[in-house]
Amino acid sequence: MSTATKPKHIGRNISRIRELRGMKQEALADAIGVSQQSISNIEASETVDPEKLTEIAKILGVTVEALENFTEESVFNFFNNFYDNSSNTGAQGNTQNNHCTFNPLDKVVELYERLVQAEKDKVEFLEKLMKGK
Repeated sequence: MSTATKPKHIGRNISRIRELRGMKQEALADAIGVSQQSISNIEASETVDPEKLTEIAKILGVTVEALENFTEESVFNFFNNFYDNSSNTGAQGNTQNNHCTFNPLDKVVELYERLVQAEKDKVEFLEKLMKGK
């Protein structure tokens, strides 16, 4: 049984991170000044020129190491941990619970009542104008 690990396919990692960011190949190509076909070729190759890799990492908002060491498992672990922790401590990581101190429905009713009153005031004003003529 061989314990050799499969070589990392950096092009595939670029592709997955780009897709997770919701970015198309054309957008990445425009950002680094190459053609869409060049991005397709980069994503198909196992190795990438270090200068291009640095540019791509910057555009994707990740580090070069993240591109080189990306795994699907790490993404799921990150999101699971983020959401698990954010439900306990808030999205910013503080321990303060942020709960509404008012009923949102009450605010909607209040706004509606103010709008109705404004319309009544308009009608009253227009009636006074009409009587004055």
